[in-house]
Amino acid sequence: MQIFPVGSRPTTDPNPDYFTGAVSFDPVIDAPEPARVNAARVSFAPSARTAWHTHPYGQTLHVLSGSGLIGLRNAAPQRIRAGDTVWIPPGEEHWHGAAPDTAMVHLAIQEKEDGSAATWLDKVSDADYLRSPE
Repeated sequence: MQIFPVGSRPTTDPNPDYFTGAVSFDPVIDAPEPARVNAARVSFAPSARTAWHTHPYGQTLHVLSGSGLIGLRNAAPQRIRAGDTVWIPPGEEHWHGAAPDTAMVHLAIQEKEDGSAATWLDKVSDADYLRSPE
């Protein structure tokens, strides 16, 4: 067993190639092998968002505060709010982030394959981000 005291793992800024806007990560767990789970508390400033990406084993998002958007290729984004939980299946191209006028914080839970929890793709265009939500 290992206990990670609060504050023992610092907040980090993610790779700017994979995000638009102000985003920060608070690690929850990056379990050692043979476990594959990886989780982080991710904070998005208004309009901040991920790039398009996929996960080898899927991803669960649980919105802790605020409201945001989540989008799939060739579809209008959908609104997500505090308390919502989203399951994204393995290999599904998607993005997620804060709404244009509201910050959002979510817990992101995914599993790693060969040391990686995500395959990063192109950045989300403003046209895709600003498309009227369903």
